[in-house]
Amino acid sequence: MLNETPRRSTIRLTRRGRVALIATGAVAAATAVAVPLALSGGDEGRPTALTIPEGWRSGQVYDAVDKALELPAGTTKKAVPRAGLKLPGDAGGNPEGYLFPATYPLDAKSTPQSVLSYMVNTATKRFNGSRPTAGADRNAVNLYQTITIASIIEAEADNKHDMGRVARVIYNRLDHGMPLQMDSTINYALGRSTLDTSTRETKADNPYNTYARMGLPPSPIGNPGDEALKAAISPTQGDWLYFVTVKPGDTRFTADYDEQQKNVAEFNKNQSKAKQDG
Repeated sequence: MLNETPRRSTIRLTRRGRVALIATGAVAAATAVAVPLALSGGDEGRPTALTIPEGWRSGQVYDAVDKALELPAGTTKKAVPRAGLKLPGDAGGNPEGYLFPATYPLDAKSTPQSVLSYMVNTATKRFNGSRPTAGADRNAVNLYQTITIASIIEAEADNKHDMGRVARVIYNRLDHGMPLQMDSTINYALGRSTLDTSTRETKADNPYNTYARMGLPPSPIGNPGDEALKAAISPTQGDWLYFVTVKPGDTRFTADYDEQQKNVAEFNKNQSKAKQDG
């Protein structure tokens, strides 16, 4: 059993890879940020529906609700404490992870409180309808922790096909007593979305730094959708401990540190070439 990660030097042990973003023309602000706000308008131009994409953080959802309801920026965020949201005790009043990605109807009576409640109630129904299988039971995680894992999967997986394997890497690292070392959790703490994480940031003292702290972060880092939740509940079987997206559509999973180093070297080579071509 591997109880610690070999010295990381300058590499990321688990990351998606900037090349994928460059190749698709996306900005470094990540997929969720790049997705435009989807509003369906009625005859008079007022939105009648609001679509929340998978992976959006609570702050993005709050901004979207403000825009949809034509309210001053910050209104929805301020409404959270008095919205009476039916959240689990583990959440501590923080709806992150429970603002379920879906399309929600809007009408003249819609308020930030009613829209947020609709999202949380939808999440509760979806989550409570899911039953942990071998992956979750064996790793002794509760529902809130499963949602936290799903949020990391949503942020880290290059595509839906890889979600089950990313989930397995998370569980395997937890089982082996290894830090998760996910850049996505650091990004959440810093309120950003980027693939550039400095060595200094990996040593910072904050509860979402999964390089410096063992175990899961204290809350979800976004709002996962159905596919990420399924992966967290029933991860793909495998012994992987590392992954890196060396190029778009090519994410390498391995249990061997030396092999991971070779994959990272290929990633860095592709990254350099992409910068030169760009």
